[in-house]
Amino acid sequence: MADAPTTPDRSPETTTFPRGFRWGAATAAFQIEGSTSEGGRGESIWDVFTRTPGLVIDGSNAELAADSYRRYRDDVALLSGLGADDYRFSISWPRVQPGGTGPANEAGLAYYDRLVDELLAVGIAPVPTLYHWDLPQELEAAGGWLNRDTAYRLADYAGLVVDRLGDRVQRWITLNEPAMTTLQGYALGSQAPGHTLMMGALPTAHHQLLAHGLAVAAIRERGDAEVGITNNHTLMVPASDAPADQFAAGAFDLIYNRIFADPVLRGAYPDLSGFGLEAMPGLEPGDLELIGAPIDFYGINFYNPTRVAEPAEGSELAAAGLPFEPVEFENVPTTGFGWPIMPETFTELLVSFARDYGDRLPPIVITENGASFPDEVVGGAVTGAVHDERRIGYLDAHIAAVRAAIEQGADVQGYYLWSLTDNFEWAEGYTQRFGLVHVDFETGERTPKDSYAWYRDRIASARG
Repeated sequence: MADAPTTPDRSPETTTFPRGFRWGAATAAFQIEGSTSEGGRGESIWDVFTRTPGLVIDGSNAELAADSYRRYRDDVALLSGLGADDYRFSISWPRVQPGGTGPANEAGLAYYDRLVDELLAVGIAPVPTLYHWDLPQELEAAGGWLNRDTAYRLADYAGLVVDRLGDRVQRWITLNEPAMTTLQGYALGSQAPGHTLMMGALPTAHHQLLAHGLAVAAIRERGDAEVGITNNHTLMVPASDAPADQFAAGAFDLIYNRIFADPVLRGAYPDLSGFGLEAMPGLEPGDLELIGAPIDFYGINFYNPTRVAEPAEGSELAAAGLPFEPVEFENVPTTGFGWPIMPETFTELLVSFARDYGDRLPPIVITENGASFPDEVVGGAVTGAVHDERRIGYLDAHIAAVRAAIEQGADVQGYYLWSLTDNFEWAEGYTQRFGLVHVDFETGERTPKDSYAWYRDRIASARG
């Protein structure tokens, strides 16, 4: 691993954050661990997805990824070098419970034992996510998130993990971005498991939220640890003042944001009559009481706003009877992914959550925020450097946006940058790099980028 770079010319702001604000970085098991066939790990929906020709843009898989299963000590050392308070990582369900049912796999639990102990040894709090998209394939074969029983299986798995790690882990995240599983995994087919059900995917939203509620109950039964959920949220921007575009933005806000936030924060689904539904598919008596049980924090992932218009005639979304279509912003800088860079919308989103949910909203933790750019190492593996000024600019502006939201009344208590290292970026394979640390995906060699040094100094500065 190359030495950390010196502080880049661009100096971080000296504005402090509230006392006790938590700084960290985030990763996900399938994206970084590799060793997909070792230690008794079972098969996940993403293993199957990556084997299907044409679904991953570069034809790659996650068998090596960032090799963190073997090199987790290197990653913990990098976190320690940042001065991080927390590390948000995910636990691989098929590594712990290979088929999604039955007893735990001892080798899988032992790996997370070692990771947690390594973090605690250097004063970093582990913040595990129980489910970050890697559903055991055996459960998918039985219906996956279309099957209500999967929610109960996740609660059983949560119990196995908390029984093992709960003596050392004080903060848990139940699920990551259920909206993306529903919309991309089951509605549009762009992510695993690759179904194209359109509105027929809605039961997966409810079953994931039910799994959240059941997992919260399982964690509460086992102690007094803090627990929350991570949802991916975006600010909807109408493409114009036209009534049809205004309506489209509101409809997409409902299906993308509110369906996943309202049940957790208000104990009720929003009105779905605009989609021809009287109630959320799959809803049974008692479900909302479980889903809406109090949580200790609410995780928000934010990357960019979304511009929304009335769907073009003949488009796939129009054919499916949906009243919205995301469209590109005009004359706005973008990330390597093509996502618009508009940090002021981050402030607006956070302030709107504080305003709209009021006392029902627990403290917010930014559980992901970051940007991909086509980084390259300049020089050799030992002395190389990665000059990622655009990432520094993105992070600088978005951290400032969080500070502005706090000044306007949003109770934000933590920020976890995505991502600690470059990783396997789902259907984009290895074509997108989000990390503070460059990874050579053939050797696993880690090279801290200029943004690593910048974030280290930003954390120190923010503490005052």
